[in-house]
Amino acid sequence: MPPTLPPLLAWPHPALRTPAMTVDGITDAVRQVWTNMIAVMEAMPGYGLAAVQIGIPLRLAVVDCSEARGQAVRMANPEVLHASGQLRDHEEASPNLAGVSAVIQRPRAVTVRFVNDQGVIEDRDFVGLWATSVQHQIDHLAGKMYFDHLSPLKRKMLIARADKLGRRK
Repeated sequence: MPPTLPPLLAWPHPALRTPAMTVDGITDAVRQVWTNMIAVMEAMPGYGLAAVQIGIPLRLAVVDCSEARGQAVRMANPEVLHASGQLRDHEEASPNLAGVSAVIQRPRAVTVRFVNDQGVIEDRDFVGLWATSVQHQIDHLAGKMYFDHLSPLKRKMLIARADKLGRRK
């Protein structure tokens, strides 16, 4: 019998608006959280997941935008060091607010510093979809949702549409 995956929090759960806590060190428990997060990300399926999305208030994220999958980058305490001036439009969504999406404009490339699964500080460049997903996860860790990048009116309409879809189930 496969292990039970942690559930995704549903918007507007307060944990989705609470900045996550810094990870003090990479332990077996942290590695297990990453393993669980990758399983949830693959089950969605999705390109990334932040620990806060499953109710764990730590600055942990995973991202896998590879075509073959199985290339997940595990990040603790990720932060953007540099973002390109060139922007990229991409349709984003979140399993925490199911059924809706919006086109969000973000830097096309970013350099991110994080602690990897070996406990080593790493600076890595991400481009295209990888950059979009990493920025999306870092937003989650700061208590932000992708729709916070929309105008207030578009944000209100998106949430109303999600609420309407949720009532139909």
